[in-house]
Amino acid sequence: MSLRAGFAEIDITPPLGTHRIGWLKDIIADHVLDPLFARVALLESGGETIAFVQLDTLTVRWTTTQALRDAISERYCYPGNRVMVSATHNHAGPAVANCGDVRRDEGYVADLIEKVTAAFGEAHAALRPAEVGLGSGFNADIARNRRVVMRDGTVRTHGTFDDPEALYIEGPIDPEVAVLAARDKQGNPIGCIVNYACHPAHHGGTTALSAGYPGVLAAAMKDRGWPVTLFLNGAAGNIHSSDPARSGADWTMEEVGKRLSEDAQKVIAAMDFRENPRINSQSATLSLPYREITEEACKGTVRGAQRFIDPAIYDRGMPDLVARIRTRGTQPAEVQVHHLDEYAFVGVPAEYFVELGPRIKVETYPRHTLVVSHANGNVGYVPHKDAFARGGYETTFTGSSRMAPEAGDILADRAIAMVQSRAMPA
Repeated sequence: MSLRAGFAEIDITPPLGTHRIGWLKDIIADHVLDPLFARVALLESGGETIAFVQLDTLTVRWTTTQALRDAISERYCYPGNRVMVSATHNHAGPAVANCGDVRRDEGYVADLIEKVTAAFGEAHAALRPAEVGLGSGFNADIARNRRVVMRDGTVRTHGTFDDPEALYIEGPIDPEVAVLAARDKQGNPIGCIVNYACHPAHHGGTTALSAGYPGVLAAAMKDRGWPVTLFLNGAAGNIHSSDPARSGADWTMEEVGKRLSEDAQKVIAAMDFRENPRINSQSATLSLPYREITEEACKGTVRGAQRFIDPAIYDRGMPDLVARIRTRGTQPAEVQVHHLDEYAFVGVPAEYFVELGPRIKVETYPRHTLVVSHANGNVGYVPHKDAFARGGYETTFTGSSRMAPEAGDILADRAIAMVQSRAMPA
């Protein structure tokens, strides 16, 4: 059976007055800069099927993922376990989870589930004979590792070299711009997927609603003839578009989105398209260890600890966090892999550090593996193990940074094993 593909999108912009997340403190939206969307991509080939759902939100909870999968399965008889649900990690969107002082907007989440389910139905109804191309380019200009190592060996997240104590950037970036593009048998674009690792944090501290640079990317690709473009963020937990070497100078979201659209178009122009790709999906739920609870961690006095916005926010959330860890013992986390010929899309439910992404890519060679973060839930920041000795914002104990130092490698180990378990196509 040859390939069929279907894409769809739906507006999920919340009403004004909605509480937002992405900045720890409670911010209420009072204007819309640009609309937020949910986007869906379905691929069927050889009797197998995989689906991607992308949300212009900061995160997606595991319970929201399951509710979406259940609704899709019930309404369209589609296997929910073949659906990967990921957030772009947009910092200027609605409260789809508890974060800092902000509580989840249950009404919005219920509406989101209904809208995304409807969009999935549109993509399913739009399935038609297609061919798909896959390829990669590189952009090393936009992304920057935001962790600056100081002369005392600690890290300052969003530090700059204006500080005389700044010494060097802690780690790398992942410059790969990967694209999946689907077109019909006449060569007309159906939709595409773009994967790149960088925080969409624009307008995070303002009262605006915006999709950030992923929204600009999708709009620019639409202008180039691609009706629907999903953005899947990579391992970007410590990656930002501001430059520590230029006093934290940042690209605008318009500049980032348009640059990525240009990169994506170059990749598409060089693609070879295929009609009968081998596709499959698999998933596994792991039990991840939590951080050790110490008095210093709870007070934020560990060496290198860095509390942003307001330390009182951390203190207010600490009793519930400690109780949660002691009650649960471990954190469930799903790793999902969508296989498409030699390509593998690895969904990780975390704000995953960049060092872990290339590790998965290298250790699964000759497969061409791509990492999708904030997928099917979110266990918070998952730094690479060495980062904990230096501190910084991302390792500072709080509700969004609660996992043990080994959690990143546990997720990577399972992802690598899952990718390697599928033979390369003949």
